[in-house]
Amino acid sequence: MAISWSYSVKTVFLLIIPLVMLLILVPKDTKRLQYTMQLILTRLLGLDFITTNNPEDFFQHDGAKFSYGVQTEKPSLFFAAHPLLFESTISAKVIHHIDFEGNKAIFPVNDRKSALPFDLFAASFYLVSRYEEYLPHLHDSHNRYLASGSDAFQNGYLQKPLINMWSLKIRDIFKERFKELVFRTPVFNFKPSIDVDAAFAFRSKGLTRAIGGFWNSLQNKDFNEIKQRIKVLLRLERDPFDTFALQLQLQKKYHYRAIYFWLLADYAPNDKNIPYNNRHFQNLIRLLADYAEMGIHPSYASSAQPSLMEMETARLSKILQCEVISSRQHFLRLTLPETYRNLINNDIGHDYSMGYAEVPGFRASICTPFPFYDLDQDLPTNLMVHPFAVMDGTLKDYLNLSPRQAIEMISLLIEEVKSVGGTFIPLWHNHSLSNVGEWYGWLDVYLKMIEEAVSN
Repeated sequence: MAISWSYSVKTVFLLIIPLVMLLILVPKDTKRLQYTMQLILTRLLGLDFITTNNPEDFFQHDGAKFSYGVQTEKPSLFFAAHPLLFESTISAKVIHHIDFEGNKAIFPVNDRKSALPFDLFAASFYLVSRYEEYLPHLHDSHNRYLASGSDAFQNGYLQKPLINMWSLKIRDIFKERFKELVFRTPVFNFKPSIDVDAAFAFRSKGLTRAIGGFWNSLQNKDFNEIKQRIKVLLRLERDPFDTFALQLQLQKKYHYRAIYFWLLADYAPNDKNIPYNNRHFQNLIRLLADYAEMGIHPSYASSAQPSLMEMETARLSKILQCEVISSRQHFLRLTLPETYRNLINNDIGHDYSMGYAEVPGFRASICTPFPFYDLDQDLPTNLMVHPFAVMDGTLKDYLNLSPRQAIEMISLLIEEVKSVGGTFIPLWHNHSLSNVGEWYGWLDVYLKMIEEAVSN
């Protein structure tokens, strides 16, 4: 059923529109509508568009056009609308589901004239804005939104980048109707990311922490670890967490560019990296900066004390002698919109925290970077969100998968991202590449993942 709208407000409209530009007739132009159309039509499909709420201008345009939420007297491509994109407030929504081409879709519409049986645009906005995370919900022990509370998890589409898939459906509809349109071809991209929570297991931790480490090993009667500590400290053996040379070798061999996130917090129960002013630690950061992108890993404590992030970012900036523009939250402590507002206030332009710790998948139902929309303020922002699909600790610690099972899970995710030309971002840690202790066998998982990602 189409929604009835008034046309009392007339959009300023150019009389001459290039035929290759899409014209969209809408009942009301809002920030949410513009954001969503730019995401689907421009960012994912490479199309230019302009909106109008003047039916006369719409009918006079001879090029590609469609109406959204407005049924016209003359036949034209029409998409029925859910009210979401024309609202400016946040309220609980009753989410209905339908099966659409083998997957779930939300916000069904009851209108036979609609080109789709659901409002693809409103559904995309609901998912990518993380609308449900602004509503009352449960948190885990780290004050994180639970994947199990999401509609995607509960209805079995968390491992599907639905928004990318829907954009390709829109592309097919447009191709059939508008031969003049030229689309951007989505191209698969692989971008490994490494969180450095602890650069070294034994090295460069200072005398107090070194003595404490020996004492803990003695209490646990772990004599093998004591021997290993001694060999590492005497430079007779490589520190097990020092897998950085291997990472550079892989990057050179397979021709990808990784991004590293560095924890530079003061020592605390959940922030245990090397002291930020350690010379060896700083040299390592500078060395890797020649071959990869660098980002800050805001401390666990910074979630409750936002001012800490400014200090930690300044530390990394000083080490690198350049501006820091990328970030990923330690422990993935992401709270909307507060976390992202703090990043924006600290001139961070790119965040890589959009994912879950407890289960793999696409938290925002998309596998392409997108600009954060602040629902509380009902405003789009310039902060680019880079969603990751899977984390090493999720597979081993949360799901208790074997290396073989982990490879199977990762393969399915890579296949999903490749099928829509998205960006596959895995979250790994330097220590999980050590291939010793609890991480024995997991180096092979990482190698298999890279091989599959870079293969045609």
